[in-house]
Amino acid sequence: MAKAAVFTMKLESELRDEFVAASEAVHRPASQVVRELMREFVERQRAERDYDAFVRGKVAAARSSMRSGDGLSNEDVEIEFAARRLKAAHLA
Repeated sequence: MAKAAVFTMKLESELRDEFVAASEAVHRPASQVVRELMREFVERQRAERDYDAFVRGKVAAARSSMRSGDGLSNEDVEIEFAARRLKAAHLA
């Protein structure tokens, strides 16, 4: 990947010195480590957005199901799972 952009930032001298020393200790240029950290951050943010969209979709589907009368009330779910827990306890 071609490197065409320069990224300038301000940080504490102590943090910079510790970061450079840690990078040197693993025989890697500090700039390479920063690029990796940035890629990881971008990917983590993307994954969080995707998961948030997934959850919003599930909630929307559940609300639609409840509005159309296809869903179960909390009371019905509790009754069903109490029966399942009882059955599982007898099988154990």
